[in-house]
Amino acid sequence: MAEPKRLALAKELTAINENLRSIAEGRSGHASDIFDLDRSFHRLIVKAGAGARLSTLHNAIEPQTERYWRLYASSIIRDLLTSVKEHEGIIEGIVAGDMNTVERRLQNNWQKGSERLGHVIDIFGERGSW
Repeated sequence: MAEPKRLALAKELTAINENLRSIAEGRSGHASDIFDLDRSFHRLIVKAGAGARLSTLHNAIEPQTERYWRLYASSIIRDLLTSVKEHEGIIEGIVAGDMNTVERRLQNNWQKGSERLGHVIDIFGERGSW
């Protein structure tokens, strides 16, 4: 990705991440916005970096996982700052143009996010009927 596009992407991601940080720190925003902000963050990355095959896979999986994120996102607010910091690392890799770092940090964020979500599901139990 050309540098101007990378920097524009990083700027958009930073703005979203700062909104998440504001919620995590209790400065502004609502816990109910966490899901939409996090989804926007990751959708921008997929749109910018995924080819047709990965986009197809992502689009097939996203609705399956989205229901959990939507129901439980506000319950992970105590861990939100951890996710914000992980996002910062992803953005740093994008700014540097180091796609290997971006990939590793994305994988870490998705893995750790899944673990955080799984922990919340273990605590609160399955919500809704699907």
